[in-house]
Amino acid sequence: MPIVRAMTVPVPPSALVPIVGVSACRRTWEDTFVVHWVMQRNLEAILEASGCVPLAVPAMARHFPDGAIDSILDRLDGLLLTGSPSNVEPHHYGAEPFEGDLNDPDRDATTLPLIRGAVRRGIPVLAICRGIQELNVAMGGSLYGKLHEAPGHRDHRSDKTRPRGVRSAREHPVAISGQGLLRRIIDADRIVVNTLHAQGIREPAPGARINAVSDDGVIEAIDFPESPGFVLGVQWHPEITHDTDENSHALFEAFGAAVRAYAGADAAGGLLTAAE
Repeated sequence: MPIVRAMTVPVPPSALVPIVGVSACRRTWEDTFVVHWVMQRNLEAILEASGCVPLAVPAMARHFPDGAIDSILDRLDGLLLTGSPSNVEPHHYGAEPFEGDLNDPDRDATTLPLIRGAVRRGIPVLAICRGIQELNVAMGGSLYGKLHEAPGHRDHRSDKTRPRGVRSAREHPVAISGQGLLRRIIDADRIVVNTLHAQGIREPAPGARINAVSDDGVIEAIDFPESPGFVLGVQWHPEITHDTDENSHALFEAFGAAVRAYAGADAAGGLLTAAE
């Protein structure tokens, strides 16, 4: 796979190219080097399907000077919250820690205030997998720490015995609500998605609207109809299939339209808010 492929949405050289902040995870490489990691498919989806420039935001807010979160938001036209093997620390939603939980407290310290600030300002937000969980927690909701142990829910974790490329294949259907931002983007009652997650939304945040559920009742998508801008979270991974699946592409295309409208780069506007 090439490092960067050409954008499918041509942008005139004189035009303002919107910038989308992309959440990064903190990792330790070879037990020595600390790195801030973003999967390339997220960056490609923003470039190719949204027509924007992605800019990774390091998970370093605990080291930022005062006012840094607001300074970052001043410079962003959109925010993409990516998936990750790590989970939001349980104390952020009033739960107890548990054995075997993989956390990234530096990411939490960075993304949670970014989310609240972005939503408050009307900066478009697209949240994927861990991202929808962060979005829900940042706005006051809670999570199932171990979704596969919750009554009535099956195991949504990936099968580690399968090849990596196969694990991300579309696995199960979700029912899309007749009302909501997701329905405005994907006009279908039901789609098949690629969800790979150990946790899930338990109590939706105040103001959140459920946009989609799986066949075992897991909340798969939410929006915030009273927010001043585009805010959408999905539990699956559209970034992986943005160039092979029309529904995945449509999500990033709609997000890009909202980002350009926020940036003032698209005079025609876009899909701005969930309430419209």
